[in-house]
Amino acid sequence: MSRSTREEVLPRLRQRYINRGREGRSRLLDEVCEQWGFSRKHAIKLLNGQVGWGGDPEITKGRPVVYGPEVGEVVGQLWLAAEQPCGKRLKELLKLWLPYYEQKYGKLPVPTRKKLLKASAATLDRLLRSWRAKHPTRGACGTRPGSLIRSEIPIRTNNWDITRPGYLEADSVAHCGGSMSGSFIWSVTYTDIYSGWTANRAVWNKGMHEVVKRTEEVEQSLPFDLLGFDSDNGGEFLNWHLVRHFTNRKHPVGFTRSRAYHKDDNGHVEQKNWMRVRQLLGYQRLDDPCLLEVINELYRNYWDPLQNFFMPSAKLEERYREGSRLVRRHDRPQTPCDRLLNSPHMSRRRKQQLRSQRKQLNPFDLKEGIETMLKKVLLSGPGSGRPSGSLHSGPESLQEANP
Repeated sequence: MSRSTREEVLPRLRQRYINRGREGRSRLLDEVCEQWGFSRKHAIKLLNGQVGWGGDPEITKGRPVVYGPEVGEVVGQLWLAAEQPCGKRLKELLKLWLPYYEQKYGKLPVPTRKKLLKASAATLDRLLRSWRAKHPTRGACGTRPGSLIRSEIPIRTNNWDITRPGYLEADSVAHCGGSMSGSFIWSVTYTDIYSGWTANRAVWNKGMHEVVKRTEEVEQSLPFDLLGFDSDNGGEFLNWHLVRHFTNRKHPVGFTRSRAYHKDDNGHVEQKNWMRVRQLLGYQRLDDPCLLEVINELYRNYWDPLQNFFMPSAKLEERYREGSRLVRRHDRPQTPCDRLLNSPHMSRRRKQQLRSQRKQLNPFDLKEGIETMLKKVLLSGPGSGRPSGSLHSGPESLQEANP
């Protein structure tokens, strides 16, 4: 039956439905469902004028709105400030960020706050559809083999003991702008397998001495003891300087490497190349040595604390195949700090240090610092290559949207 025919018939059916008793309405519903193929519930709503065309235009049809624009606005602002996480991560992130949001922009109404904390991950994703449309969100490989001592560093043939922190994976990312010629800045990423605690440092031309220096700096800043170190086959890692650094000590650190051309061997750190480096600095070429300390200050004082203390991430628990579909099950998203606080291998003193350190931090202050430092970095090159919102997604835009 065409839509025009339905529009002619439906008003008369509605009038008959209103004037009939219980049994008459039931028979009319049977007739409408059989003739038009509607479900019974939809037919009831259609004849009551709650859905479909016609009816009182002043009456809003369908289910009443629970999460209105006041909720969507806060969700969108927090989503941008937190570097556009998915709904599952955003749900856990809201518990951490809301107190700081209210400190900066004022108290939220109690109903709005309750709805924010009650919203499911799917609801948050639905509220963010328009925001994702406004802010859409990927390089050359720079790994050169360090064959000189490859035979001295064993391949990791077994899995790390991932039930405790202390085992790091390392990788490097080139800020070459698409051309590997000449000199430019590299980012070196260190990721703890158990907790996801990640530190980044910038080096010039990924020189061996500079990589060792930054590795020592990162090791001193870790909230746990370093037990193992695994890298790819790049010459910045496979060198005698780093071997001596890990072996010439009272308690040597296990130093292993991945198999050549098997990037999944270092999957924990490889997946950080996007969210911890490219999402921040983009793909433009950074070939000014003066930017080196600026980027390291950005990593050390702002980006790493924001990610490790306030950005939840989910870990893969199991993966299996159902027919042709590959199913992945993840745990509840947690920040690296929370994973360390829940670890039985962390001492009480170090857990207290982590709690005290997080109390002294504010994610919105860190975000402001990141945007300030990014202006020095991204505006120095030939155009910004930052993919996720760039400078417009910071607290300055939030203040304009929420004066």
